[in-house]
Amino acid sequence: MAKDLLPEDLLKSVREGRIAPFYLFHGSGEFRMEKALETIRNLLVPESVRDFNLEILYGGEIEPEAVIEKACSLPFMARYRVIIVRRAEKFSAESLEKCIPYLENPSPSTCLIFLCPKPDFRKKFYSTVRSLGGAVHFRELKEREVAPWIRKRAAEMGLKIDMKACFYLQQIIGNSPRDLFGEMEKLCLRYGETVSIEEVKDMVRHSRMYTIFELVDRISTKQCTESLVVLTRFLEEEDKRSGPLRVIGMLNRQIRLLWKTKTVLEKGGRIKDVAEKLGPAHFLAKDLIKQSKQWSVEELEKGLELLYKADGWLKSGSRPKPVLENTIISLCS
Repeated sequence: MAKDLLPEDLLKSVREGRIAPFYLFHGSGEFRMEKALETIRNLLVPESVRDFNLEILYGGEIEPEAVIEKACSLPFMARYRVIIVRRAEKFSAESLEKCIPYLENPSPSTCLIFLCPKPDFRKKFYSTVRSLGGAVHFRELKEREVAPWIRKRAAEMGLKIDMKACFYLQQIIGNSPRDLFGEMEKLCLRYGETVSIEEVKDMVRHSRMYTIFELVDRISTKQCTESLVVLTRFLEEEDKRSGPLRVIGMLNRQIRLLWKTKTVLEKGGRIKDVAEKLGPAHFLAKDLIKQSKQWSVEELEKGLELLYKADGWLKSGSRPKPVLENTIISLCS
């Protein structure tokens, strides 16, 4: 059984001119999937003949036989045709099996790409694609992979950014490739080709991102009144649904960082040891050491419990502001 390709391996092979006649893109990494599609489209189908050689089809709106018929058509004034079939999960298992003969003898001038977030690989069509080496898994990035991903994507945009700046951007923006890519585009426009941690900090200070960073900082130093003021400002500026959950996520992460720092210090560790324990967040060591002095291990443990409960209340439909205010008061008291 062939292993699923990683997105990086797929794009490397496409850039080197090694294009498979079909792929199955699957997984929850939607943004990375869309960027891969964009890259393939730009590399294989010149804009001047794109209207003739690029088709986007949808499962549930077309029969698989019609997809195969289109895939067998020759490209017009180009080397390749690219056919993207979205919502492949809308096809029945039986109808998809009609595509298998084509997979076994595909057109070499067509790149046929099926998109399905959660394919059932017990079904014959999906297992066949995988066994023939055409499955590409777009999973969510792990935390340790985010900063290297930032640097690599930045380089593709013509932006030179050092690792400290990448780590800082990750700490402030989070792990969402879509959000991070948007911030990198802003950095390109604002600062040009080279960016250090100072430029990233400067951009954050002039954006809405600073508000949540400021909120986390105030809570970490147990400034209750100031924290509530910043919370009000944040809720006025942010999306009403995702904003409150983002606060919980950032605070959860901060409490865990404070706990790591506290543990190292209680064992006699110094700033170097703290930085090593923090990993990607190593540049926050000085601030975390200072903040951790205001917390006991018991308070940090209780803090995680409070955030877990608050997350549940928010997801069950409770009004965000009272939930967050009560949580912040409990954390700071």
